[in-house]
Amino acid sequence: MLKSLYIQNFALIDSLRIGFDPGFSVISGETGAGKSIILGALSLILGQRADVKQIKQDAEKCVIEGVFDVSAYDLAPFFEEMDWVYEGDECILRREIWSNGKSRAFVNDSPVYLNDLKGLADKLIDIHSQHQNLSLNDNLFQLNVVDLLAGTKMERADYGVAYAACRASETALNDLREQSRKNREEEDYLRFQYAALAEMNLQPDEQGQLEEELEAVAHAEEIKTGLYTATALLSEEERSVESLLRTVADTLHNVQRFYPKLSELVARVDSAFIELKDVREEITGCFEEVEFDPGRRQLLEERLSAIYDLQKKHSVATVEELIALRDEMGRKLENIDSLDERLQALERETEEKRKTMMAKAGLLSEKRKKAAPRIEKELVERLAYLRMPNVRFQCDFKSKDIPDATGADSVQFLFSANKNVLLQPVSQIASGGEMSRLMLCIKAMIAGATSLPTIIFDEIDTGTSGEVADRVGTIMEGMGARMQVIGITHLPQIASKGTAHFLVYKEDSGYIVTTKIKELTPEERVQEIARMLSGAEITEQAIENAKVMLNRN
Repeated sequence: MLKSLYIQNFALIDSLRIGFDPGFSVISGETGAGKSIILGALSLILGQRADVKQIKQDAEKCVIEGVFDVSAYDLAPFFEEMDWVYEGDECILRREIWSNGKSRAFVNDSPVYLNDLKGLADKLIDIHSQHQNLSLNDNLFQLNVVDLLAGTKMERADYGVAYAACRASETALNDLREQSRKNREEEDYLRFQYAALAEMNLQPDEQGQLEEELEAVAHAEEIKTGLYTATALLSEEERSVESLLRTVADTLHNVQRFYPKLSELVARVDSAFIELKDVREEITGCFEEVEFDPGRRQLLEERLSAIYDLQKKHSVATVEELIALRDEMGRKLENIDSLDERLQALERETEEKRKTMMAKAGLLSEKRKKAAPRIEKELVERLAYLRMPNVRFQCDFKSKDIPDATGADSVQFLFSANKNVLLQPVSQIASGGEMSRLMLCIKAMIAGATSLPTIIFDEIDTGTSGEVADRVGTIMEGMGARMQVIGITHLPQIASKGTAHFLVYKEDSGYIVTTKIKELTPEERVQEIARMLSGAEITEQAIENAKVMLNRN
């Protein structure tokens, strides 16, 4: 419920605050007084786009703030989903618009995105203006009306889950089919590439080992010459390293007998002699290992050349990368080989989910069609009350070729206000006044069937007068017993039905004109109803009629 509305520096409004009560409240005022300005300000906290032209002249910014009682709306899950602070019974929506074009939106003093604000506002308030009657021409709106009045919330939720599951499965199936098509196109080339890599039987670190071995084979003669020279220098020449070191060891041994401190040095020289002999023996072994083998060299060069060609072809630098590429190709080929089985399994799964979806769609359709006669009967009765005695109305159901998120049904409201006129779609036959009365009756029925937020009727009485207007007011008054209803009206028959009456007026201070609003006292209300009855000149007759209308209500 809207508890209060604060507006500052918006259009002709300097600053005003309006407090609203439950039930049916009416807002009236002369044409041009600013009723639409107040409605425009309210629209801003409901998520409408801002325009800097709406800011009061010479003002830096405008502020619109609405305070709502949300205790009956069960909004905690929505606030949790949006990660907003939920404060229980009260919710404050605010818009701030600066003259430089900047705009900010707030929920409970926390900044929010405009679309998120609109999502919350849709749960709090419904502004019904004349142009909204055009939504009666929308088949989706008509279907939603049937669902609300038929009470299909649970069936539609069950269908929505099944529909989403089926669509997800269909999407996965189409993706897999596309993958299969692409795989089949590249399968031959993939197998050719994989065969070339697999045939090489590459091993980690192989490239480094091969390059090292090739280096040795390519320089075998140089290596053997060097090893031979080293061996000769160590032991084979007349004054070889070994013989000289042996002489050193013998000399130190002789001296050690007279100078014991040399024992450690003698031991080190003996150790060096043994180490040197080991080195010579290993060099000799290497000399025997190294051979000049043109055949082995050719094999190594061919193997490395093949590796280099693969690296260049696949734009990689190491054997390890080639091995990883080979393994990835192998997995792709395995997937291709198993794709037919996966496709068949997913096709079966999709068909099962489609059957489940169609079964849920059937239950939803059945409940809609079962409720249709009751909806048609009640709507005709309500329209007859609004002086349309010969009206006929029908919910015309058709099956969709392809079910969508709303189910397998489409519905069209067929209407005729006269006996001798065939039923036709509402959009093709209903006049503006008939459309207004039809929408009012639908809103009244929905209000009786479900929990609607606050509803504001912006001159829904257009095209009505006299007794019909009085009955329109009675319907709005009846809605006010179940919810908060605010009606902007020019008709005294409707204004007299309100439990509270607000007057919008202009105030001219001599320098500036501003729009004001105030709640009327009982005496002021008589004067306003009289003005609405008689015009600018309020007569005694009009005052008496106003008193009668107000006392009757």
